[in-house]
Amino acid sequence: MSKMRASIKAIGGYVPETILNNSHLEKIIDTTDEWIISRTGIKERRILDDKSLATSDMASFAIKNLLEDGAIDPDEIECLILATSTPDYALTPTAALVCEKAGLKNAWGFDLNSACSGFLYGLSVGASFIESNRYKKILVVGADKMSSIVNYEDRNSCILFGDGAGAVLLENDESGSGIMQSIFKVDGKGSKFLSVPGGGSLLPTSEETVLAKKHYVQQDGKTVFKQAIKSMSATCKDIMAKADLSIDSIDWIIPHQANLRIIQAVSEEVGIDIKKFKINIEKYGNTTAATIPLCLWDFKNDFKKGDNIIITAFGAGFSWGSTYVKW
Repeated sequence: MSKMRASIKAIGGYVPETILNNSHLEKIIDTTDEWIISRTGIKERRILDDKSLATSDMASFAIKNLLEDGAIDPDEIECLILATSTPDYALTPTAALVCEKAGLKNAWGFDLNSACSGFLYGLSVGASFIESNRYKKILVVGADKMSSIVNYEDRNSCILFGDGAGAVLLENDESGSGIMQSIFKVDGKGSKFLSVPGGGSLLPTSEETVLAKKHYVQQDGKTVFKQAIKSMSATCKDIMAKADLSIDSIDWIIPHQANLRIIQAVSEEVGIDIKKFKINIEKYGNTTAATIPLCLWDFKNDFKKGDNIIITAFGAGFSWGSTYVKW
C-alpha cells in the first residue's frame, strides 16, 4: 500500500474589484509606469478599499469560491490553517472569524504568521495533519490586506503590494500523488531588513510609533532582493536533490510573486526555463501569503495528474523554503 499523503483536491481564490494601476500611482508618488514595470514586472494590484472589510472577509470569500466550485459541504471541513501577516485584530485569531464568516461550523482553526512563506509553511502543517490520519479535510488559506500596512508616500514599497486571498483543500491520497517533501529555513538576522516595527510587544502602539510611521512595511530592498534569489534558488536545488528530480522532470515552478526580476534570476540560477514558472505578478503585485495560492488558482487548469511541481517562497524573518508536490 502506498503511503498516505495530503493532496490538493480543490482551489479557490478572491481578489478585490478595485484596481490600483501604475498610472494612478504616478499621480500620488514620484514614479512612472515604465519604471515600475521594468523594476518589478507589476502593472496593477487589487486593493480592498471597503473599510468595513478585512483579511477575514477576503479569506472567507476565497473559501466560499472553493466550496462552491468543488461542490463541497462546508460541514465536512475539520480544520482551517490561515496564513496571514495582516490579521483583523492583534488579539482574536482571524481564523476564528473566517470559520464563522465562511460557515465552517465543524472546523477549528488557527493563524500562522510567516509572512510571504506563510502559505507554504501552512501547507506542510496541514499535510502533517492529514498524514497522521487525525483529519480528513483541511483548508489552508493565504490572505493578506497589505494595503492596510503600506505607506503610500513611500514609493519604494507602495508599488509592490496588493490585497487578495487563496485557498486549497487538502485530503488524503494513496495514489502516490500529493505533498511529497519540503525544506524550510529561517534567519532572524533578516528581521532588520524587512518588517513592520510598530505594534508588537517590542514597540507597542504609541503616539511616537504612529508619528514615526513604524506601523508600515519597511524594507531594505537591495538586501531583500539578493537574499530572495539566493534562498529560493538554493532550496529549489536542495528539494530536487532530496527528491531525486532532474531539471527535465520538473513540469512547473510556483514561485512567490514578489518581483519579476527575482523570479527570472531564480530561473537562471536553478537552470529551469522561465516558461515553466507560473507568473501573475503583473496583475496582483505582492499579496504576501496569498501569492502562491492565487497562482495555483489562476493556473489550476494547467496542472495535470502526475506533474512534478516545486513551490518556493521567501519572506520576512527571513523565512523561506521549497516544497515538492506531485499533482
